[in-house]
Amino acid sequence: MNERRQKSYSIRVNAAELARSRQYPTHQANGDEERYAGDQYFMSFTKGLIHNPNTGLLQDPRDFVEFRRAIDDGFIDPFTDRVRHGAKYKVVNGKIVEEENPNFLNGFRQWEAPTAGVVHDLEGPDAQAVTMPPAPPLLDFTGDINLELIFEMAEVYELAIIRDCPFNDFEKGAKNENLKASIARLNKLGYVQNQNGRPRKVNQKRKRVSQKGKLDLQTVFRGSSPGVEVGPYLSQFLLIGNRAVNGEDGVTTGKIAYGVLEINQKVPIATPGTDYMTDFTKYVEVQRGIAQARESYAPGRRFISTPRDLATYVHYDALYEAYLNACLILLGMGTPFDPGFDHLSGGGVAAGDPTTRRHANGFALYGGPHILTLVTEVATRALKAVRFQKFNNHIRLRPEALAARVELVRRNNESDSAIKNEFIPESLLKYVQGFLDKLETNGNGDLATSTLGNISAIAEGSYLLPMAFPEGSPMHPAYGAGHATVAGACVTILKAFFDTSAVLVKDSSNEYRFKRMEEGDKLVAFRANDDGSALVESPINHISEALTLEGELNKLAANISIGRNMAGVHYFTDYYDSVRMGEEIAIGILEEQALTYPTDPFVLSVPTFDGDIVRIGRR
Repeated sequence: MNERRQKSYSIRVNAAELARSRQYPTHQANGDEERYAGDQYFMSFTKGLIHNPNTGLLQDPRDFVEFRRAIDDGFIDPFTDRVRHGAKYKVVNGKIVEEENPNFLNGFRQWEAPTAGVVHDLEGPDAQAVTMPPAPPLLDFTGDINLELIFEMAEVYELAIIRDCPFNDFEKGAKNENLKASIARLNKLGYVQNQNGRPRKVNQKRKRVSQKGKLDLQTVFRGSSPGVEVGPYLSQFLLIGNRAVNGEDGVTTGKIAYGVLEINQKVPIATPGTDYMTDFTKYVEVQRGIAQARESYAPGRRFISTPRDLATYVHYDALYEAYLNACLILLGMGTPFDPGFDHLSGGGVAAGDPTTRRHANGFALYGGPHILTLVTEVATRALKAVRFQKFNNHIRLRPEALAARVELVRRNNESDSAIKNEFIPESLLKYVQGFLDKLETNGNGDLATSTLGNISAIAEGSYLLPMAFPEGSPMHPAYGAGHATVAGACVTILKAFFDTSAVLVKDSSNEYRFKRMEEGDKLVAFRANDDGSALVESPINHISEALTLEGELNKLAANISIGRNMAGVHYFTDYYDSVRMGEEIAIGILEEQALTYPTDPFVLSVPTFDGDIVRIGRR
């Protein structure tokens, strides 16, 4: 298994990626204090430390040194004993003094689980045994500004601009001009036509040559795996329910049977048009780790209808919540299991035919309880592994901080008097200028219609990133993403147990199910209506548009992961590489469990996020 993981890693990390990571490193593990105390810390995560009120940068680089030492120690107490928390200190006339405001001191935000990545597990790979390639650095391997990083920062900005656009407009044929304008701006950046990093889905079917190979309504912000570009933007598992034990139809009402209880898919409505951290003073306050009030809500609940709704979902979800819900939906629908062990489960296709039905079944092994517990169990392994990447390896700054660097360069260019006498690293001014140049024009030289021009219109004239949450990002680095790693692990378990070739149909008995297509079945899809109050069933007329279980599970992982980007707290890379690491964790656990089953022959066929198949079994 270690050999397989090493092979997987060597495929994902090529020489160009390693060269890029060495061109402009943001972190190194050997504790080189002189390097940390230089000017490169400005591209690292520093949230919770003491920040300058005028520049928004770390006031004293030595605080970052102590922060790194505490991470290397691997214990909780050093973060209190040695690291100065930004809520307890402020900068006055260039000097660090103790904070006196009780509102800032009470309930300050803590760094979240910085030591979780150094523990070990008895099942599956240890947190340190799986890894991720370097995130896109500021400079590419040629020494130029990295176009991949510019593009994914532009994506986060654009998602903030369209945060209240209906998801029903994220489909071909929609007429939303604001969304089309966002897509046009992204296409002009050039990365889509020359993708030398993490790939984006693009249109390959347009008749016009000028429209091929570009983002469009059916591909933008969708993720990277098979099936995510088919049908509605949202996975069906974030909308539909299943039939309750008393026969009540929950599919069309979004009610999930949880035993005899009920889970409602409708979410609270975060107030449309309300964004946070668009004031620089508030931005610095948040970077210091000072606690904030919760966001405001409109009355009632609705089905997830906009990026803001999805951001709300991923703000408060129980992390494995969406995948547990998906598992409950699939079990309640009687979805067929993987054909490689269907006959063992007791609930598969074989059990439905008296000639193939066994006299004994699975349940505790290969059945519902097995998958229900495993789909949640992998979440803890994923969280610990991603913490090791976040704190011990990459320490990547959040999008809110990179946007603040862009804003700082803008202010410097306009000779802002507040930063006249403040220290700003020359490398920051030199290299981040490339972001400002690209995003102020988007290739047409018109600031008003550019990405940053649109951001300025909603960010009080600044280039700060409007956030969906008052507190902005969590108190841990961006890369990898916790939600995405858990998504990759949990969805991989679901893909291992269920028949991923099943499609969503309305069968001849008018039951909605994921199943193998038969005569009399009608392909369907569900969307929320315009105000999110109800689900609308839509027929599908061509098999190429069928919603497969593989596609909807891939889409679920992408929705949850990119929902965090919609909130402003992650980049595309954080999703892309993290779901694949989560997948590797789940496969490692399944492989080790398979070794402990000296019983009936079985095979699990796991479609990966890259479209390959991994087979796990015992014969």
